[in-house]
Amino acid sequence: MTVINAPRDKYHAVWIIFFILGLGTLLPWNFFMTATMYFTSRLKEPSADPTPPPSLGNNNDTSDGGDTRNVLESKFNNVMTLCAMVPLLIFTCLNSFLHQRVPQKLRIIGSLAVIFVVFLLTAVLVKVDVAPLPFFTLTMVKIIFINSFGAILQGSLFGLAGILPASYTTPIMSGQGLAGTFAALSMICALGTGSALTDSAFGYFITACVVILLAIMSYLALPRMEFFQYYMASHGSAPPADEDNNMDLLQKEREEKRPVVSLGEDEARPTVSVINIFKQIWVMALSVCFIFTVTIGTFPAVTVEVKSTVANGGKWETYFIPVSCFLLFNLMDWAGRSLTAVCMWPGKDSVVLPVMVGLRLVFVPLFMLCNVQPRYYLPVWFAHDAWYIIFMIVFAFSNGYLASLCMCFGPKKVPAHEAETAGAIMAFFLSLGLALGAGISFAFRAMI
Repeated sequence: MTVINAPRDKYHAVWIIFFILGLGTLLPWNFFMTATMYFTSRLKEPSADPTPPPSLGNNNDTSDGGDTRNVLESKFNNVMTLCAMVPLLIFTCLNSFLHQRVPQKLRIIGSLAVIFVVFLLTAVLVKVDVAPLPFFTLTMVKIIFINSFGAILQGSLFGLAGILPASYTTPIMSGQGLAGTFAALSMICALGTGSALTDSAFGYFITACVVILLAIMSYLALPRMEFFQYYMASHGSAPPADEDNNMDLLQKEREEKRPVVSLGEDEARPTVSVINIFKQIWVMALSVCFIFTVTIGTFPAVTVEVKSTVANGGKWETYFIPVSCFLLFNLMDWAGRSLTAVCMWPGKDSVVLPVMVGLRLVFVPLFMLCNVQPRYYLPVWFAHDAWYIIFMIVFAFSNGYLASLCMCFGPKKVPAHEAETAGAIMAFFLSLGLALGAGISFAFRAMI
């Protein structure tokens, strides 16, 4: 197979579909994460002292004098992250080894369908009164379900993108970046309109349902694209069950036109060794793991607890976390992911890339020394809001750019027939980084 013979991606349709599917993988998690004030407001004890109605974005209702929240409220962010990332790791691992045994269509459509049902249930429960402890438990169970099937979806998509040219991993990463930006903008719009907390949360989850439906329809349209069919057939990948006939015809047609490309019967399905593939991509795999360990270790468990020192009860205090934490992170992360579409420096074999990844560790103490409240051990060195904003810009941009580079380069360091497995392994190490970050976030927050 040569790139010269490949058909064009007309109207960039395949690129757009992968972008929408990337959006669908992280939108559910981002809607849960940015709506934490809704969830924590449902965890308040009925006997607690009356307080002003919370705004959806102000996730810190403590004062400088100490932490007045109950246990469920104060531990919600950490437990939520842990319940999200550990299932993500486990199911990504399963997907890495079982993706050849379960049909691609079942993995992707089935995962999207389960996520849709969970979000529909979440929207319904907005209008139902539930006691704090059962609500906390039910919320964590839903987060486990969403991220378990989200892991299967994400691993399948990265494996699928590994078959296509390297640039087709970028729309997945860019779509994931937009998911956070979209959720943050929705939250800020709710703040601006002064919507009631339950109304805003209901709108969040219904919006997520609509996007998931759009992702399902986009995936169903993907096999009809000639560009996608060409790469699936040329790489000898097994198509979804209901597309076997069309793909067989396409394969025969390609073989007749290009006899040189035809594979011998004993070469049609080359042996794929996960260990041998890992030996070729271990630098990229460990790099993406480290990137997300640092990121999830501090965001949102530490960064969301930073309080503004500029405003005292004004509007900026209300918008500080929604804008400076969630929106700014997701915008810059999206910008970093999207930049790899036009610039992929340093190269896949450069030592500069892992060095840049390692340098991100400096963000852990930088954020811990910002005005995180409540705090008991460390001093505040970077009290002004400007420091926090600068750190967040560089932190988020480097996360998106370096992670996208690693995910693009990984599958391209192995032969074509091993690209899908390499993509699935990269997705596993991405999830491993998320899970490690979720676990270590407890320690980072306790150190402050």
